[in-house]
Amino acid sequence: MDWQFFHSLLQIDSTSGKERKVAEWLAQRLLEDCPGAPRLERQEVGDGTLNLFLQWGTPKVVFCSHMDTVPPYIPPVMPGFDRASDATISGRGSCDAKGQIFSLYTACCRLAQQGCPDFGLLLLAGEETGSWGAKAFSKTGFQAPFLIIGEPTENKMVSASKGTKSYNLTFRGEAFHSGYPQYGVSAVALFNEFYNALKAKDFGLDPELGETTWNVGLLRSDNPQNILSPELTCRLYFRTTFVSHQLVQDWMADAANGKGLPGAFSRTGSRNDAEENPFPLTVTPNGSGDQPAHYVTLPGFPSAPVAFGSDAPHLTGFGHKIICGPGSIRHAHRDDEQVLVADLETAVEQYVRMYHCLVEPNHLTISV
Repeated sequence: MDWQFFHSLLQIDSTSGKERKVAEWLAQRLLEDCPGAPRLERQEVGDGTLNLFLQWGTPKVVFCSHMDTVPPYIPPVMPGFDRASDATISGRGSCDAKGQIFSLYTACCRLAQQGCPDFGLLLLAGEETGSWGAKAFSKTGFQAPFLIIGEPTENKMVSASKGTKSYNLTFRGEAFHSGYPQYGVSAVALFNEFYNALKAKDFGLDPELGETTWNVGLLRSDNPQNILSPELTCRLYFRTTFVSHQLVQDWMADAANGKGLPGAFSRTGSRNDAEENPFPLTVTPNGSGDQPAHYVTLPGFPSAPVAFGSDAPHLTGFGHKIICGPGSIRHAHRDDEQVLVADLETAVEQYVRMYHCLVEPNHLTISV
């Protein structure tokens, strides 16, 4: 394995919105280094960056991952290039998802050296910020029977993944001197009431995907400490299951109309005029989200469900989709992001084996 290639890849800052530099570098290196005279297509996409699609023949199997990483950029630490299998490589993207790119690229090189036909390597922009690279690629109309997406799954095939739903929330209070809170309404207090009501809601236990989880982000309320907050905004992000996906949408629709919320939402302060004092909560869906989904597993490979999302739902031109890759999601998006050399080596072997299972009819048994 070309560990110097991986080190160079990790040294390029490709946090979301900055993928252009790593895409241009990869476009040059892949054509220079990959055997078998592949064809490279570049697709300009939003935010000033591009997707790359390297093809050997007419792809039946497409290997895929994403070039962007979450911020902040963290430079790599590698233990020398004569590494042992128990060595650890750290730095931003080592696990998610430059480790995937490196493993997929190495597998493609091995397949090309073996003279194997009809496969491709698709590298996408913008996965961490809405999969807009995947959405742009789907608009090209490209189709192939099989897609293998690299994500940190501990080299287990993903049997199922949770869905997502995101909402923008605005809580409106009534500003007043904080010494006399009885004459106003704090938007922070309204948020707290909503949070507790949501925390108490039971969305059911999915036998395959487990519990529904949610997280609050982009929380903001810019009020002085001596004035009750007149407004709080935030984003609410759900990880849904087969059991809960519709239940979450129904609960949020009810909440937008005040149903199922505590008594604090029935009062809006000292004013009574409806136009001046509208309902204190606005709920706006942020995009359509993703449905929970099942994915292809193959015999002889370990498998497990996951709670994270990927580009898979947005890549529509493929008959069967596999998600599998080195590294653990427990190390992704962390300052101590890392991947084991052994996991990268195992991933390459598995990707090569998956290709043969999928293109050789006597080997193919698909479970979804």
